[in-house]
Amino acid sequence: MPPLPPATSAAQLSSDSDSNSDSDTNSSSHHRHADLSSSIFESYLSNSTDQHQDLIKIQSFLTSSRSGALSCLICLERIKPTDPTWSCSSRCFAIFHLICIQSWAHQSTTLAASRASARAPVVPDDNSLVWPCPKCRVDYPKSQTPKYYYCFCGKVQDPPRDPWILPHSCGEICGRSLQHNCGHFCLLLCHPGPCPACPKLVRTRCFCGKLEDVRRCGFKDFSCNEVCKKPLECGTHRCSDICHDGLCPPCRKKGVYRCQCRKVEIERECCDRVFRCENACNKMLDCGRHTCARGCHEGECGSCPLQGKRACPCGKKLYDGVACDVSVPLCGATCDKLLSCGYHRCPERCHRGPCIETCRTVVTKSCRCGSLKKQVPCYQELACDRKCQKVRDCGRHACKRRCCDGDCPPCSEICDRRLPCRNHKCPAPCHRGACAPCPLTVRISCACGETYFEVPCGTETKQMPPKCRKPCPVAPLCRHSSNYKPHRCHYGACPPCRQICDKEFPCNHKCKLRCHGPKPPPRPEFTLKPKKKKSNQLSEVIPGSSCPPCSEPVVRQCVGNHIGEERTMVCSKATEFSCDNLCGNPLPCGNHYCTYVCHALKIHPSDKIGESCEECNLPCQKERDPACPHPCPMRCHPGECPPCKALIKRSCHCGSMVHVFECKYFKCLSETEQMAVRSCKGPCHRKLPNCTHLCPEICHPGSCPSPEECSKKVTVRCACLTLKKEWLCEAVQAAYRSMGTDPKDIPKNRYGAELLPCDSECKSRVKASDAQLHLRQSRPKEEKEPDKAANVLRRRRRKQRVQEEGRSSQVQKIVAVIQRILIVLLICVVTIASAYLGYKGLMRLSDWMNENEARQQRRYSRF
Repeated sequence: MPPLPPATSAAQLSSDSDSNSDSDTNSSSHHRHADLSSSIFESYLSNSTDQHQDLIKIQSFLTSSRSGALSCLICLERIKPTDPTWSCSSRCFAIFHLICIQSWAHQSTTLAASRASARAPVVPDDNSLVWPCPKCRVDYPKSQTPKYYYCFCGKVQDPPRDPWILPHSCGEICGRSLQHNCGHFCLLLCHPGPCPACPKLVRTRCFCGKLEDVRRCGFKDFSCNEVCKKPLECGTHRCSDICHDGLCPPCRKKGVYRCQCRKVEIERECCDRVFRCENACNKMLDCGRHTCARGCHEGECGSCPLQGKRACPCGKKLYDGVACDVSVPLCGATCDKLLSCGYHRCPERCHRGPCIETCRTVVTKSCRCGSLKKQVPCYQELACDRKCQKVRDCGRHACKRRCCDGDCPPCSEICDRRLPCRNHKCPAPCHRGACAPCPLTVRISCACGETYFEVPCGTETKQMPPKCRKPCPVAPLCRHSSNYKPHRCHYGACPPCRQICDKEFPCNHKCKLRCHGPKPPPRPEFTLKPKKKKSNQLSEVIPGSSCPPCSEPVVRQCVGNHIGEERTMVCSKATEFSCDNLCGNPLPCGNHYCTYVCHALKIHPSDKIGESCEECNLPCQKERDPACPHPCPMRCHPGECPPCKALIKRSCHCGSMVHVFECKYFKCLSETEQMAVRSCKGPCHRKLPNCTHLCPEICHPGSCPSPEECSKKVTVRCACLTLKKEWLCEAVQAAYRSMGTDPKDIPKNRYGAELLPCDSECKSRVKASDAQLHLRQSRPKEEKEPDKAANVLRRRRRKQRVQEEGRSSQVQKIVAVIQRILIVLLICVVTIASAYLGYKGLMRLSDWMNENEARQQRRYSRF
């Protein structure tokens, strides 16, 4: 049976010591290897506080090894499962090709030896030569240069390749000593990276020592979360912090303390209770003449420093018994103190105070490079102007230091050569040989960032993102988000929703297509160097396409809502149509019907859709109530016609006058009232039918009453009109009837004549009257002939006047045209003159400005 992979051994280890091993085993049986590794390290990460980085390194190394993402930092090539490797065991645990690390170590030690031999004539020992790890820069001696290929734990040389075992692993228990020298060994299978914290259970105490508990060996240091209460350095107070690791903090209790000289009293923290004030001591010394010049101090001030034997300032002559307040006399000898240069002595006589600081003795000095010798004062440094042309140890740049002594300093410029990763430049100082590999690593993660592994910088272009088993964090935006089937983490766009849209249209139908609602913006495709986005691309949510038009069949009526004119059509394409019949809707007048072709009705005046029926332009044909002969003056309208206000003329019964009435007033009266209204209330002016007299009655309708009983007096004559008498009219009528003549047939001028018989005198008068009547005939008037000559003169004068007016109008027109032409010419002349004068003025202004500018230039040129 092949050995278990490292993840399996870790799971077995956790199941042996954890109480919840059943749940871990059940959960791991339903997941793949990636989730299994996560569950293995979950218990470690939940209990660890200080070992997170090591655990994350182990998990990252396992993920990278399993996915084949391991790359050598030196050659930047992928490390194959069959390639011999070497891993750093100090800090970074990075994995390299064995050949690459051997070449790296050889170049590093050779370069270090050449540098050492260039600086010192002694050849360095091999034990003193070191080479650094390419990533963490930890130094290894030359003797530890790897020569053979070992597994991660270092027990098996040239481990065999087994598809069931982690590459470059022996498949056995690691067995390396765990951290902190706890005495236990790693129980995981041979694995890359650091070993995890020790999982053994041990009995240990908290930091303050109060609580004893059983803990894992790797996390045996713990806090009981109670007050520490350890005695502090002051010996008076106790620690008030929560149980903690290490020494207790300084005591921060405040109190009133005195300084060392006991003069100043200040409130300070207990840890700073011993302090010195800024006042001088000023205590009288034992000599009784001087005071203590020391600052604040504790204890005795000591004796006066000026008592006992005293020497002159140069120290050559001693004096005994000199009082402390008396200055020591000068000896007069040469001072002879060593100056600051260290070679010459002070040439002055014994003096008080310091000697001169600069030695002015003239000596012969040579510069640092030895190319110049010159006599200069001792304090002055001598340096020539020659620049060192020696190439520095980097082999690229010259020293260029002025008057160099041959020990050129290391190159101070930055290397700035592009590293093999092609992403960064070497930040180290300029050096020989190849640059160190890029120490950075690139984190390659899934779209959500939960699953990731790290690869060396420069190898990221050859890697693929890890497969993440966690659900996609992008929430769907369509209306099926509550019933949306979750999918795994991914790059790019999320899969489309496969459910039925079922969105309700405004027509109350539902969409039966697949979901086409808003979609979340697609995540970018996997790339470590994101492409530049165009400025017009928005990062907001991209709205989905709207639902297609409704395809449900519906039955629609024509726009005129005529019965029997329905059509079946698609709901989205259901448009209004006309059935080509007459509209037939009643017009607003209520009397006629619309004769237009079937059309949509416009119900309200504000409606933009629809068309109103035709306007009825026919005259009103309704019968008025009360009936009258006048038609309604309005167009055809609904409701009753307005009262007739036409004026009608009605004569009175006798015809002597005419009454004017409004039709509505006259028609509202009854026949009796109409007859009464038409009466003129005066005598009847109608002539009686049988005589020539008027009716004596008040104006009345109908025929005059009793025309035979006329009581008017009538002059009756004989045939020759000579005799005459007065009779009553009724007697005259009776006489005509008795004669067999109807009174109606008698003309008016002959009424009453020939009723009396003539006598003898009547006949002569009849003849004379005929002759007189002949003479009485009137003569016809003579018509005056018109004056034709006067009319001809008037016509001639009128014609001459018209001709003169025509001539004067033509002259006025000609004068008006000439005036207009003169005005136009005057405007043109004025415009041309103003333009010319303006141009001349601008030219003069320009010349004046140029002269001023030239004048100013001449004025400033003097300065």
